[in-house]
Amino acid sequence: MILASASPRRRRLLDRLGIPYRIDPAGVEESPRSGETALTFCERAARDKALTVAARHAGEAVLAADTVVALGGRTLGKPKNAAEARSTLRRLAGKEHQVHTAIALARDHTIVSLVDTSRVVMAPLDDRLITWYVATGEPMDKAGAYAVQGLGGLLVASVTGHPHTVVGLPIHRLPELFAALGLDLLRSLETHAR
Repeated sequence: MILASASPRRRRLLDRLGIPYRIDPAGVEESPRSGETALTFCERAARDKALTVAARHAGEAVLAADTVVALGGRTLGKPKNAAEARSTLRRLAGKEHQVHTAIALARDHTIVSLVDTSRVVMAPLDDRLITWYVATGEPMDKAGAYAVQGLGGLLVASVTGHPHTVVGLPIHRLPELFAALGLDLLRSLETHAR
């Protein structure tokens, strides 16, 4: 399998499963189009990544993902700088938001995809905590400007749904996704566990 992502978080999750894979980041634009909701944007982005990489690897399964944080219907992307990270965290402070992660699996021109959603409640955050967290650098490549699996876990009051969805790869949905493309993920896990 090929992972169409350079995300170290997604690599760690696949490594834990023991699925052999190669990395080939798609390098496609990850900006919402006019009128796209957070859900439609993240699914389209994951599909675009999977199909782009599948075009380079005939006959191989390509897994792609995209994670979007939404607050009040507005998509919050990855911050471009520290000021944007602080602003995003101030907006999220003390509020519930949704984290949508789309996963797409492609082989040649055939593709299947799905979106999994978790709800996250941020703790009330004061400027001192936000300033400290942004200074760690962790928020800079994360949707919503935080990483629940890292230091950003200090900022999160609760998660409803699967935590791996918030991390960026809902592994509990992979068997369903693989089956939709006619592939047996469990067989792959069994084969490589020996």
